[in-house]
Amino acid sequence: MSFKRRLLTLAAGAAMVPAALVAIPAGTASAHGYVSSPASRQAQCAQNTVSCGSIKWEPQSVEGPKGLMSCNGGVGRFADLNDDSKGWKVHSLGRTTTFRWTLTARHRTSTWEYFVDGAKVASFNDGGAQPGATVTHSVNLQQSGRHKILARWNVYDTANAFYACIDANIS
Repeated sequence: MSFKRRLLTLAAGAAMVPAALVAIPAGTASAHGYVSSPASRQAQCAQNTVSCGSIKWEPQSVEGPKGLMSCNGGVGRFADLNDDSKGWKVHSLGRTTTFRWTLTARHRTSTWEYFVDGAKVASFNDGGAQPGATVTHSVNLQQSGRHKILARWNVYDTANAFYACIDANIS
């Protein structure tokens, strides 16, 4: 093969590389986490406290679009998490409680939000920081009595968030 022909072949191959790279599917975000203390509904599933289906194997995977108010984050296969009659352990909590997130894969964070029966009671702005393996927040729940708490971790650089619900008797 002549030098000119080799050069043309090499140039044609190099020109195809960018197109090939665009065609390769992008990987999914590796952000995963859940409230481990007090034990969220998915943590209770993982601990066999409540029978819940496939969430038992991946409590960190309740990921859905930002802004939802459901325990399952809109993920159909985790619908058990939305069932209030399932027999969830109700935690006795004080008005100010520390929540601990366990992160199995860290991802830059926009905000952490906490809701009691749908009303926002706290928000922590991380401004895009990457968290460690655990994150804790001290939250004034502003209520007393039996309530459902929704904790939401808003990922900084995706349209998704992670969701966890905790059943509580606040005194």
